[in-house]
Amino acid sequence: MTDSTTRSTVDSTTDLPVAAIEERIGAFLTAKTKTTWEREVDLFASGAVSSLFAMELVVFVEGTFDIEVEGPDLALDNFRTLRSMSALVIRLRGGGEGA
Repeated sequence: MTDSTTRSTVDSTTDLPVAAIEERIGAFLTAKTKTTWEREVDLFASGAVSSLFAMELVVFVEGTFDIEVEGPDLALDNFRTLRSMSALVIRLRGGGEGA
């Protein structure tokens, strides 16, 4: 099937590509906000997501991707867009160097 590039059958989230990470976070955001989000849209500037919701995002990201978001990584900038959240996940899983 040609659809295998968009749907992963990998059990471990450590093997997920960026697109799959963004897809999972995007599905969570869509379920919570009833809005579909583009990768670069600032969730907080849009007014649809509050700083209180940021904590819900932190809990979701930590639980879904088996990471701990602590200290300076708790900055809102790491949760502003789908792209910034996926970059955070990759970095905290050890996939990014020097970020």
